[in-house]
Amino acid sequence: MTNIVFIATSLDGFIADKDNKVDWLHEIPNPDNSDLGYNAFIERVQALVIGRNTLETVLSFGIDWPYTKPVFVLSNTMKAVPARLEDKVFLVKGPLTEVMTKIHGQGYNNLYIDGGLTIQSFLKEDLIDELIITTIPVLLGGGISLFGGLVAPLKFKHVKSEPFIDYLVQNSFIRVR
Repeated sequence: MTNIVFIATSLDGFIADKDNKVDWLHEIPNPDNSDLGYNAFIERVQALVIGRNTLETVLSFGIDWPYTKPVFVLSNTMKAVPARLEDKVFLVKGPLTEVMTKIHGQGYNNLYIDGGLTIQSFLKEDLIDELIITTIPVLLGGGISLFGGLVAPLKFKHVKSEPFIDYLVQNSFIRVR
């Protein structure tokens, strides 16, 4: 069972700007439409776990649903998902350990964990096994931070660094337990 974060941050560690926008992610030229390692990564996972805010952000893009794998949305307030996504998106709530037991019980063991608060919640419970972080060369000066407070330090081992499209660096880390 592996919980993996695959995300981009600014140089100063933010995943969204002060207005909760992610437009800056698309300002780097990508003339060959590189997937920046996403397709190889997504093949490794069986399902996604995201928060309500991330779901709302994805829905705001005005595109077709981008995921072919089941998406579990952590929310204590949502009562239903959009009708067009009922067979793709599943609401889950409760303590993370219970939620993970339910998801694993359905046969989904390798999970993509996405969304600022969701990632922070998983880190607080020491439920992240791998971090793949692509750094975008911009300083935002504020916004939504990838990392929040922790009860105790979590140690990771750096296992790989890969440059992409002459602008970005993607670093991979494995949790040391």
